[in-house]
Amino acid sequence: MVGRAEENPRRRPKAAPTKTQSLNIFSPGPRKELFMQKWNEAMKRFAAACALLALAAASGRPVKATGLGADTIGLFPKDVGEFAYADLKKARTMKWYPALEQQMLPERFKQFEKFLAAAGIDTNSQVDELAWGLVPESMLSKDPATGAAAPTDAPPDSEEIVGIALGGYNPDSTEAYFKAQKLPTAKSHGYTLFAFGSGVGPNDLFFFFVDSNKAAFGHRRLLEKLIAVRYGEEDSLLRNDKLYNLINEVNGSGVVWAVLDPAYTKLAMGQLAPEVQQFPEAAKLVARMQAMIISATASSGMDAKFQAVCGSTEDANTLSQLMAAGLLYKKYQTAKDNPELGTLLDQTNVVPSGDRVVIRMSVSDEQMTTLIKKNTFAFKM
Repeated sequence: MVGRAEENPRRRPKAAPTKTQSLNIFSPGPRKELFMQKWNEAMKRFAAACALLALAAASGRPVKATGLGADTIGLFPKDVGEFAYADLKKARTMKWYPALEQQMLPERFKQFEKFLAAAGIDTNSQVDELAWGLVPESMLSKDPATGAAAPTDAPPDSEEIVGIALGGYNPDSTEAYFKAQKLPTAKSHGYTLFAFGSGVGPNDLFFFFVDSNKAAFGHRRLLEKLIAVRYGEEDSLLRNDKLYNLINEVNGSGVVWAVLDPAYTKLAMGQLAPEVQQFPEAAKLVARMQAMIISATASSGMDAKFQAVCGSTEDANTLSQLMAAGLLYKKYQTAKDNPELGTLLDQTNVVPSGDRVVIRMSVSDEQMTTLIKKNTFAFKM
């Protein structure tokens, strides 16, 4: 990930608003009515994103997640800004997973699956786990002066991806197939990187086998950094103390989890609840946010948990009241048109905890099936 936001000066805590006062944010008025309409849509996206990030969490009985090994985490470069993990093997045990996958799977991943399928790799049976990281393009500048000048806590305008698919592979036969097809390739430290694309476009992705259990994919620059990390030429994610501490906190606690640095936390807040930043105080709260942790665990359905790490305890108290009021409003708005979504929001709990805002939600298998049928999650991440 990247640089850190500056700590806020110590201030005298203000008295928390009462429930009635916090709800007055949504009192009638032309400007506030417009905000309520926009918040209505933002909360739908928020609830959908919660379920999306928890899509691998449901199964018929309680499960214990073993977590991602440090040997895999240690392959990623230090300057990753968002790091995530999914246990796909457990995700596929969900009876409604195929329908959900069709609504939300990005086209680029579908193309990648087809690319591997041509070589005889069945991702549904051979890929068990997936870990991936995003790096802002500004952090990959070849000009050190330009890279140093980049505002690392600002939401990234563009990014590159690197991922590792863990499973069981036959690298020799797969590489032989792609070589026979005369695909564009690149070489790095003896590894052959195969392109699915022309191999020269800025958005072309490559992949290679780290070993028989790990297939790495992503943009060429990041794959070359991953290889450099493997050879000890560059620092790994293990040396990003702030982010790695959060990864250690969440790793093993769910079958889906993600950790975001300050820049990606601001980006996530802008995507999930963009209208909240119309209010000057809310915008300041978001600007001071330090990180976000997302996790999902399995029980009789799924339980998702968001933790927004704020700039201070006071910030967390204020932000939790804003979000709780918005969820309450959305619940009543959806009571007639989408009662299932209203029930889901009713099961969502927002509370401050120290310098964090903790958001929890629970969804049964039956609720998820109904929400999918109504295309609640029909958007791309």
